[in-house]
Amino acid sequence: MTPRGKTRTLALAAAAVLALSLSACTPGSEAPAPSAPQTGAIVNTDVASMGEVTLTIWDQEVRGGQNEQMTKLNAAFEAKYPNITIKRNSQSFEDLGKTLRLALSGTDAPDVVQANNARNTMGAFVKAGQLLPLDDWAAAYGWTERFPSSVLKYSQYSTDGTTFGSGSVYGLPQVGEVVGVFYSKKKLQSLDLEVPGDWAGFEEAITTAKEAGETPLLLGNIEKWPAGHVFGPIQGAKVPAEDIEKLGFGNAGASWTTEENQAAAQTLADWNAKGYFNQGVNGTEYDAAWQKLTKGEGVFLMGGSWMAADLEDAMGQDVGFFAPGATAGTGAHTTGGTGLPFTVTAKTKNPDLAAAYIDFITNQDAMKVLAETGNLPVLDTAAHAPDSGVQRDVFTTFESVSTDGVLLPYLDYATPTMGDTLGDSLQGLLDGRIDAKAFTEAMEADYAGFTQGK
Repeated sequence: MTPRGKTRTLALAAAAVLALSLSACTPGSEAPAPSAPQTGAIVNTDVASMGEVTLTIWDQEVRGGQNEQMTKLNAAFEAKYPNITIKRNSQSFEDLGKTLRLALSGTDAPDVVQANNARNTMGAFVKAGQLLPLDDWAAAYGWTERFPSSVLKYSQYSTDGTTFGSGSVYGLPQVGEVVGVFYSKKKLQSLDLEVPGDWAGFEEAITTAKEAGETPLLLGNIEKWPAGHVFGPIQGAKVPAEDIEKLGFGNAGASWTTEENQAAAQTLADWNAKGYFNQGVNGTEYDAAWQKLTKGEGVFLMGGSWMAADLEDAMGQDVGFFAPGATAGTGAHTTGGTGLPFTVTAKTKNPDLAAAYIDFITNQDAMKVLAETGNLPVLDTAAHAPDSGVQRDVFTTFESVSTDGVLLPYLDYATPTMGDTLGDSLQGLLDGRIDAKAFTEAMEADYAGFTQGK
């Protein structure tokens, strides 16, 4: 599992806990039995009327700011609703992945769990009927209005688990992440360059940096997955977003063997052939590559927003972040996603309460707590941005991409084997073992084999 599969944190100063209010609709009757959800059913949003109840939550928010925000939000929920006791089981991402499958099939399943978005996790749970579709509660709480479609799609599946990215809502995330370009402000100033406003400007900038004797782009790809965070934004600038979504979500109706996908692959190969990257990218570790930027050994570094905290710790105000649009003035189409969504298990005896809890920890007040505890809130992100620094860049970029641009899925979401196919093929493309055409053909074989066999 690559680092983007875990919830990321950004290092900001923690603030005092806020008194939170739950945005609730008019109370109604109890929800239908979880084994037979009924679209359009009236649900109960009045938590105070639900009696003395213990709600069991499983999450993977174990790191500093992650744990802090959950502790604060859970305490606020219990303070607002003294009739509710939260029983929290917090595990590492790896441990949760190992124990969750068994728990969902057992007799003592938790009420609310964080489930990884991907097909082999959330998709499998949906297909097995182990998670509740939350459309009735989404309607009651206005989730489809609160969350932009570019974010909500990461928690949507058809009820049979075959279609990813649309269909029923199965959970809500708290945090977001976006892949863009980190850069050294000092380096740009020395090269007399402005922050590029679009892809044409970015390609001009890396050409200028190379001609000036600098290393334009830093990449460590020994782990195979990091090159996907370079290819993904390139693809986003050259391939229609709707095609990338089908390819990334593993839904039928698209093809890898198109001129646009081949052009994206050729761009990556050309960048390496022209010496735009540091030497030996396939033999360089991920951490070693970003650390080169902190030492002044490169100009740009393409990667995820989760890197901001480490880069700022080392570079201070010298580091910036942006995501170039395909054309000037447009929102970027770039790789990104969300943290693990909070979902409701099919075996819960308290679906109304579980949904109310998820609404509470993802509402506007919760977003403020997330920002104050060093996390990147998935909603109203720009409004919670710090006054300056790379975190401000990250917050405003995520807001821009998720509302004005397109947040594109990680390509390894597509099939159970696509992570290996993508990693091996990108390494081959970068070291010249395969060309752009062969790259797209390898990707198509995995994608088509999966979508045709569903």
